Amino acid sequence: MNWTIEGGQVVGGDVTGVRDVHIVDGLLADDPAPDARRFDARGLTVAPGIIDLHGDGFERNLSPRTGVFFDHETALIETDRQLIANGITTAYLAMTISWEPGLRSLKMAQALVAALEVVRPRLIADIRLQFRWEIYALDAVEEVERWLALEPKPTLAFNDHFTPMFEKGSRMARDLKKLAARAGLDDEAYHALNERTRARAAEVPAAVARLAAAAQAANVICFAHDETTAEMRQQHRALGIAVSEFPLSRAAAAEAATHGEATVLGAPNVVRDGSHIGALDAEPASREGLCTALASDYYYPSLLAAAARLTKTGDMDADAVWALVSGNPADAVGLSDRGRIAAGRMADLVLFRPDAPGVEAVFRRGAPALMASPVRMKR
Repeated sequence: MNWTIEGGQVVGGDVTGVRDVHIVDGLLADDPAPDARRFDARGLTVAPGIIDLHGDGFERNLSPRTGVFFDHETALIETDRQLIANGITTAYLAMTISWEPGLRSLKMAQALVAALEVVRPRLIADIRLQFRWEIYALDAVEEVERWLALEPKPTLAFNDHFTPMFEKGSRMARDLKKLAARAGLDDEAYHALNERTRARAAEVPAAVARLAAAAQAANVICFAHDETTAEMRQQHRALGIAVSEFPLSRAAAAEAATHGEATVLGAPNVVRDGSHIGALDAEPASREGLCTALASDYYYPSLLAAAARLTKTGDMDADAVWALVSGNPADAVGLSDRGRIAAGRMADLVLFRPDAPGVEAVFRRGAPALMASPVRMKR
């Protein structure tokens, strides 16, 4: 079905302002189709669908309470509906592959990969995977390397949440009991596991180099998580790890920005007036060019809320704000078919009230995916 979306305030497009947007055969077009249905968008903002590069909110659908699990297919379907309800039309599920058992284990990741293939035909959003590989998960290297060939193409993030567990006073060190519970282990068993893992530290650099090289060969975009220094960004760049994800310092973010690399920060950071762990503040970083993309991190509604907040402050124009949640994320992972309202691009759109952010409508590949006000649909 073809559509003309009439009278909305367009942002994130080649031409912005109040204008009509035309959808023909699932793509955005300069001219309307003769058989187009109309959607009355007066009073609404019309923007490209949100692209979420890193979100682990799906874990709450899989395990809503510690030690309580639901089947993966149910969790994925529920996640899909939450994504669409929040205007997210393309999402990378940040699937952690850890040295631990439990929620973030290799076994759980294997089950999620399999379930996603089963449910994909029933999904509305374009759901992809970010393999969030913990660099001490050495027994998972071969599996992760095989997964790099999956379609649609995943991304690969290099995480080290193990080393900080041995740093006195670190957040990870303070959370050992909680981490043990998530892994389904008592304190003694968790400590023993960590000591066995620590004994293999010498194997880690070769494993990182192996997967970074394999990702480059497979044309998979790599992310480095929680970089603390400019030197760390430089080291990752040398390995072909191009995106700085949640840099913890201005120095790391500035090093990425200087080299034109994408830097991803959390949208909850914007909405909550700063990082809950005291890291780089995403709101000023966005204004200063130290953040080029926002991600939902752990809370899907945060992306639209962050865009609304940044627009309301007036320090950035609406197009620059929307680039943070759609255009720039698309560019960071090579999705040239979406992320802007321009002829020939995929008709993924989100429509919302600028004065009271909340999604009014979503179009996915040109088809209505969510309609909060069906009365706006005209023949």
